[in-house]
Amino acid sequence: MTDDRLIVALDVPHAHAGLELAQNIGDAVGFYKIGLGMLCGGGLALANELKQEHGKRIFLDMKLFDIGATVEAAVRGLAQFDLDFLTVHGDPHVVRAAKQGAAGSDMKILAVTILTSLDRADLDAALIQQGDLPDLVSTRAGRAFDAGADGVIASPQEAAMIRALPEAAGRLIVTPGVRPAGAALGDQKRVATPAQAIADGADHIVVGRPIWQSEAPRTAAEAILSEISH
Repeated sequence: MTDDRLIVALDVPHAHAGLELAQNIGDAVGFYKIGLGMLCGGGLALANELKQEHGKRIFLDMKLFDIGATVEAAVRGLAQFDLDFLTVHGDPHVVRAAKQGAAGSDMKILAVTILTSLDRADLDAALIQQGDLPDLVSTRAGRAFDAGADGVIASPQEAAMIRALPEAAGRLIVTPGVRPAGAALGDQKRVATPAQAIADGADHIVVGRPIWQSEAPRTAAEAILSEISH
């Protein structure tokens, strides 16, 4: 039985590389994330193959954002693939539309609060309202839950604050921006170790580069799984 708290991000260029990586990791990991970077490289086909032929759980990271009718239609189309998680931006109208599109399926709608690659300076440049970033994340998470989100995407540094929200009871917290001790931060600015993220209330952690850039991806994944199991 695999520990599905670890989701491995298949942030590689195309489906062939993604399948090769998943086969390299083998039965050590049961949950994979496929994002926008692979969308034009066979990402949906890979998601379907990993799900239907290899029994893996799939997190489709599309971060949808549009008018409600378009989001609803897109989610309804994606729901037919029997995937597990789908991300949308956390604006309440987007979350409500996504939930309508996912109706009748088991696909969980996860709301993005504030991207883990952003800091206060980035928010200022984007004309996002003033305030401490953790407070803004917490407020956006609460509003997304109120709109029906099954969970949220948030950095490990905000996981404990979100988990403490009354609205978070029974909801999922999924944290990217997780880096094993000593790993390079890459483009992430709000990070934590795998064990810390789980201890702070995350249900799932998403790890990409420290695994797929490793010379031994399965060993790297197993080391993370070992860390969060203690």
